Amino acid sequence: MPHDPYKALYVHLPFCVKRCGYCDFSTCAVPADSPEIDAYVEDVCLQLRRKAKEGELACVETVYLGGGTPSHVGMARLSMLLYTLSLSMHLTPEVECTMEANPESLDARMVRDVWALGVNRLSIGVQSFDDAVLATLGRAHGADAARRAIEAAQTRFENVSVDLMCGIPGQSEASFEESVREAVRLGVAHVSVYPLAIEPHTPFDVAVLAGAMEPPDDDAEAAHMRVAARVLAEAGFERYEVASYARPGFACRHNVAYWTGVPYLGIGQSAATMTQNAERRMRVQDGQVTDDLDARQMAAEDLMLGMRMARGVPDEQVARAAALLPDVPAAFAELEALGLVERAGGRFRPTERGWLCGNELYGRLYDLAP
Repeated sequence: MPHDPYKALYVHLPFCVKRCGYCDFSTCAVPADSPEIDAYVEDVCLQLRRKAKEGELACVETVYLGGGTPSHVGMARLSMLLYTLSLSMHLTPEVECTMEANPESLDARMVRDVWALGVNRLSIGVQSFDDAVLATLGRAHGADAARRAIEAAQTRFENVSVDLMCGIPGQSEASFEESVREAVRLGVAHVSVYPLAIEPHTPFDVAVLAGAMEPPDDDAEAAHMRVAARVLAEAGFERYEVASYARPGFACRHNVAYWTGVPYLGIGQSAATMTQNAERRMRVQDGQVTDDLDARQMAAEDLMLGMRMARGVPDEQVARAAALLPDVPAAFAELEALGLVERAGGRFRPTERGWLCGNELYGRLYDLAP
């Protein structure tokens, strides 16, 4: 269909040194010297060149190399991929180009080389600075390796992000708080905090069903999220999205694109593409349509996604949605009465309670257009 230009590009590299027990992403543990990785990266490069020739990369403003563990594929393949990107689009300093990395496969040489090839943001999968918690998660690195990776990243990158996980069995509130404080001490620019989710058919799911692992405690996860909000706010971070905190000027533009209805192109195994115009929005993954929304459903989804963001949605957007969905004003009145949203400065914004009760908040808005 004729569509608005893609503004965000996601490239999936599904390879890891090992699969973590909680992971349900499209990933596989493959040795770093495997020819399978060579074939995959070559195919991704061909897809990028093809999309460039079709003019689909001309308006891209953010690029995200995710996984898996992109750093696991090694510098030779990353060089080929980043060089192809630079030939295929305007990979200027104004384009936010993020690469995910894990501590066990990120060193000073890789930092220097990917920076020289156009990456300007590194997102490091730390999860915790507590070795016992890392062992529970089955991570391939320890706390000291995580610290070294962050320090190596900072030799070139100002924009370094870390992922932290909370609500892990055996993880105390004090342990989690210390991990958040360690990230602050190390001087990172961005922190993402994710509660552990037990996904079907993962090793963690099997362990919980067998009684070998305690399921995550919702109250503990909520308490951990409050700890993160407090510690990071005290350190000068702004919570711009339900799970993301940034020092001023360092919010992840690629993340924001996903929550603000920006069309994005996915390249690689299981990478999702979102194509839209004024009347229709489609998501496609591995050649299969996973969403096909009309204008009414798009309006409801945009309200729901907007409530992931601290800034919420402006009155004008609510009014446009109400023209398509007459129940919108009543839904916001109901959410305000429940303390899940608040109206201030010409916008509806989520409250902290709204974020903690996200299923209730997001579900009410998404259900406006079944």
